[in-house]
Amino acid sequence: MYCRNCGQQYVADEAVICVRCGTQKGLGSNYCPNCGQPVPAGSQVCLQCGVALNSMYGLRSGKSRLAAGLLGIFLGAFGVHNFYLGYTGRAVAQLIITLATCGIGSVISGIWGFVEGIMILCGSISQDAQGLYLGD
Repeated sequence: MYCRNCGQQYVADEAVICVRCGTQKGLGSNYCPNCGQPVPAGSQVCLQCGVALNSMYGLRSGKSRLAAGLLGIFLGAFGVHNFYLGYTGRAVAQLIITLATCGIGSVISGIWGFVEGIMILCGSISQDAQGLYLGD
């Protein structure tokens, strides 16, 4: 993996900062983190290795992490948080489990939604369906 700010390869994958420029890992947008080659500003794909850059460069969606997490905790049985994040397949599955069982399955989908809500708030789930990072 390469520093997005200076293009230098990280000494170890576990590194939290670049030893060359001191930039925190994940910050910057001058270089491809996959191959280390310079990329033009605003590029969606690295022209050298072809990797998609939008999620790699930490582009943010207009969706709130707090809103998504709270929707998961309080309305997770209906999949509202997954609809909000654009994961319609998961959302429909949660909704069907709840409605098709006349509410009996809401315990299962409610626990599922609660756990996902906590994961969103803790940062384990940090991207929407388009691969954009959730806002704070």
